[in-house]
Amino acid sequence: MLRELHISGLGIIDDLDLHLTPGLTVLTGETGAGKTMITVGLSLAAGARANTQLVAPGSASARVQARFDAPSRWSTEPDDDRDAWTEDGEVILARAVGADGKSTARIGGQLTTASSLARAGTDLIEIHGQHGSLRLLEPTTQTRFLDRFAGRDHQRTVGEYGGTYRRLETLTRALRALEEQVRDREREIDLLRYQVDEIRAVDPHPGETDALRSEEGRLAHGERLAELAGQAEEAIGADGAAAERLASAAHALDAALELDPSASGLQARAGALAAEAVELARDLRAYRESLVLDTGRAEALRARISDLKGLQRKYGAGDDEVLEFLRTATERLDTLSGADERAEELRAEVEELRTTAVDLASRVTSRRSAAAPALGEALTREIEELGMAGATVQIDLHELDDLGPAGAERVEVLLCPGPGQPMLPLAKAASGGELSRVMLACRSVLSDLDDVGTLVFDEVDAGIGGVAGLAVGRRLARLAADRQVVVVTHLPQIACFADLHLRVRKDGGTATVERLDGLERVDELSRMLAGLEASEHGGSHAEELLAEAARSRGATGPPIPADHPPAG
Repeated sequence: MLRELHISGLGIIDDLDLHLTPGLTVLTGETGAGKTMITVGLSLAAGARANTQLVAPGSASARVQARFDAPSRWSTEPDDDRDAWTEDGEVILARAVGADGKSTARIGGQLTTASSLARAGTDLIEIHGQHGSLRLLEPTTQTRFLDRFAGRDHQRTVGEYGGTYRRLETLTRALRALEEQVRDREREIDLLRYQVDEIRAVDPHPGETDALRSEEGRLAHGERLAELAGQAEEAIGADGAAAERLASAAHALDAALELDPSASGLQARAGALAAEAVELARDLRAYRESLVLDTGRAEALRARISDLKGLQRKYGAGDDEVLEFLRTATERLDTLSGADERAEELRAEVEELRTTAVDLASRVTSRRSAAAPALGEALTREIEELGMAGATVQIDLHELDDLGPAGAERVEVLLCPGPGQPMLPLAKAASGGELSRVMLACRSVLSDLDDVGTLVFDEVDAGIGGVAGLAVGRRLARLAADRQVVVVTHLPQIACFADLHLRVRKDGGTATVERLDGLERVDELSRMLAGLEASEHGGSHAEELLAEAARSRGATGPPIPADHPPAG
């Protein structure tokens, strides 16, 4: 249950501390006093979307902290997050919304995300806002309600179906895209195949163009190169004269070395030059002889270079770029060529998933069909207790043409407001007050199916009053017998059932909260009844309401202060 709530800088709330108790807590006060901002603060603490407009003018941020008892199942169901969140059997949810748009969330003092805050909040508190009854008109809400009523095993099956359906939709879209792109794919395959074949026919190699151009240059200047090579060879000595003279020098230095060891350097250099001269003469001769004028080779080189340049004009600036284009095009061609195989794989996966989805949908339908009559009967009993005597609720399942996100059928809640009236969808059959009571009936039916410790109702009294208000008050009191219920209300017929009555007032432009007991409570109910806190007749009626609430609870009723003016 919610033990403590602190709010600051939120709307007209400057700084507010609430200490709550088990049972039914009622918040009353004039319109605009700030009652709803308290439920807004709770919603923020439970992970609701933040809005900078909620920050009070002049405040840097709006801050909310809510201290709860940790649910008992948190101690029995292993969860690392929950273990970290809980301390001494309690968990604190905190939220800050800055005027600059930045928002932070904390659980147990640890920074976390809003989604984690919402996950924790789901186990701790359930908030029915001013538009909660309107959401009951949505088919998805009605479907989820029936699924919750059907039990946790059924909900797991629904979750499994939902995951399978989403996967099926994803693969179906992928298959459809492949099939729709067949013509474009074939055109791209033809183009890629032509490009790959053209490059492979020429078969370029890395650096080939530069090498061919170098060879072409040698062939183009063959005569001049041969002449120059001959001159170099002649200068060395075609008969090896230079090598012989260097060898003689080396021999003479050998003799000098015997007489003077310091001549060793010169002797070594002369020997090396003699050996190098022999090799140079041989290499010059080979180079000159290689410079044979070959017009056929020159033409072949020019043709090859032309082919390579033709590829480079289309596919890249050089041999390496052309080869990279070939690699990329080949990979793309392989991918596209394998699209047909992928399509076949997808068809098989889609068929398998559809079979699984149909089976799961059948199980979901079967369980919904079994639970629908029981839910209708349970809701009928509840709304009768809420002052709608003779009204009946029916849950219909409408088969869909194909599988949908929630199964093979659409769930619809029908209401007959009274005997002799037709059974119609809620949107057409229920007035605002009736819709509020149906929403409360739905929550009441679920009370035995979950362990959410705190329920919050904001404006559950919309469109009702009098006897219907008392009926709603009784049901809220019964609902609060085994869990904490917090209600924002304008109806004294509901407020009289409070275990804890809090009045919200706007003082100097900011909201304040005070606990009401005894005479203060009678005066507040009198104000709600007659618009006057000191009304004699309003006070009498307030006492009657408090006595009726006590009788409904099986108690003797609250004591009336001795200084309270006598009734009548």
